[in-house]
Amino acid sequence: MQQEQRPGRRMVLGAAAALGAGAVALGGAGTAAAAPAATSATGRRGHGGHLRDLPVPTVIGHRGASGYRPEHTLGSYQFALDNGADVIEQDVVPTKDGHLVCRHENDITGTTDVASRPEFASRKTTKTVDGEAHTGWFTEDFTLAELKTLRAKERLPQVRRHNTLYDGRWSVPTFEEVLKWADQQGRKRGRRIWLHIETKHPTYFRKLGLGLEERLAKLLRRYGRAGRDGHTFLQSFEPSSLQRLGRLGVGGPKILLLDDLPVRPWDFVEAKDPRTTADLITPKGLKWVAGFADGIGPWLDTIIPRDKDGRLTKPTTLVRDAHAAGLILHPYTMRNENNFLPADFRRGTDPGAYGDAFAAFKTYFATGIDGIFSDNCDTAALARDAFLAGRKG
Repeated sequence: MQQEQRPGRRMVLGAAAALGAGAVALGGAGTAAAAPAATSATGRRGHGGHLRDLPVPTVIGHRGASGYRPEHTLGSYQFALDNGADVIEQDVVPTKDGHLVCRHENDITGTTDVASRPEFASRKTTKTVDGEAHTGWFTEDFTLAELKTLRAKERLPQVRRHNTLYDGRWSVPTFEEVLKWADQQGRKRGRRIWLHIETKHPTYFRKLGLGLEERLAKLLRRYGRAGRDGHTFLQSFEPSSLQRLGRLGVGGPKILLLDDLPVRPWDFVEAKDPRTTADLITPKGLKWVAGFADGIGPWLDTIIPRDKDGRLTKPTTLVRDAHAAGLILHPYTMRNENNFLPADFRRGTDPGAYGDAFAAFKTYFATGIDGIFSDNCDTAALARDAFLAGRKG
């Protein structure tokens, strides 16, 4: 696969299987599904706590503003909030002593300076996470105090050379620090700040005795974000994680993230459930998802596939089918660089140079999606405003 061109979080585990009586339905129903926000899009910036108060399409700062600052740092979150993001994303993983910290993966080799720290050289190891082998350093092998001695750095220095200027400027934030930051920023702006929180590898961590959901629910309750109007989305690639959060009383809108079509959620693999993403995006599968989630977060290529040359083809029926099931869509991830854009929108041969991102955003918005994850929230917000103005005209 091309770097960051597709999810890369899960192994491809078997061909698509039809939904059948033998499939395991994990857990029970959680929150009721919301009507698709796209049907009442106004483009206004709302201050309420319900997802319908958000502008549509909603701009979600992917790991903050990771197109400009090292991802999942307070600097990245602040830049996103200051530059057009309606919602700021966090991915949470645990430390050895049970604290939740914000990292895209528990493997911190590429996002911190841990590899250059001789005191932690012996911690380098190989682990199998959700069926994939990774060699490096992992959050679950560090106490919070140890992790706090590390400094964050740019994950893609060859593509985002300018971001390396900020290497070492910030530490790895705890999720509680982010909640405090969001409260502080909310008081400053006179409105609460929306967050979009992903539980990473929840089955893997539960087996280690480091279950994410209980820890997350406790913090959300402490900071007044556990209710339906708590200005907080919950997201996961594992349906059982969202269902568990529902049973724990966390009422915020839930988004089931979806990998490539042949991929099975890891909790399905563990439960011997044969369903894949291809099954979950059928009308029958989407109806099942709507029993515990308010929306889906699909890979953009499942909305508009690319051909063998990387050019966009005809949109699928996923947006229509999801809306028919009462689900909103928050697909991932739009980035400005040629390296990530469909071939239609690339400009020149430098993979790190910007392509015609505005045209790409317009194409995706035209499918009727309700929001989008973007590393470049300022571009996304400008593109959204232009798209809405053009539609009104």
